[in-house]
Amino acid sequence: MEPVGVSTEMALLSNILAAYAFITENPERAALYFVSGVCIGLVLTLLALVLRVSCRTDCKRSSAKKPPRERESDSDSSDSDDDSDTTSDLSARRHRRFERTLNMNVFTSAEELERAQRLEERERIIREIWMNGQPDIPGTRSLNRYY
Repeated sequence: MEPVGVSTEMALLSNILAAYAFITENPERAALYFVSGVCIGLVLTLLALVLRVSCRTDCKRSSAKKPPRERESDSDSSDSDDDSDTTSDLSARRHRRFERTLNMNVFTSAEELERAQRLEERERIIREIWMNGQPDIPGTRSLNRYY
């Protein structure tokens, strides 16, 4: 009888050689499989991160706003009401979060806000000077004054 470890090692070696033979015979297909696997992995990772961040912010807000409820023994009749409440509560929470992101001030201090306003004003002045200070080269503005 053969030991189990030797047969699994031989199977692994056989699979490695088969994979190498496939890659050497079909390099384009192997590259396509590799790139597809990487893309699918990146999409799944991005999806997991988005779900983690959104669930974390939802859980923090809901635990901060609502104290833990006490369960009653006869809550069987109220379970269906709770499901509809949680669905509407979740959509209302998402809507409020969206409105907060629209109204949120990007600048954390008044100094940063003032600095950004001065920079914007300076850019507007430079743009006006550039537009109004161009030399009058014949043919660039209008040919009506020559005809």
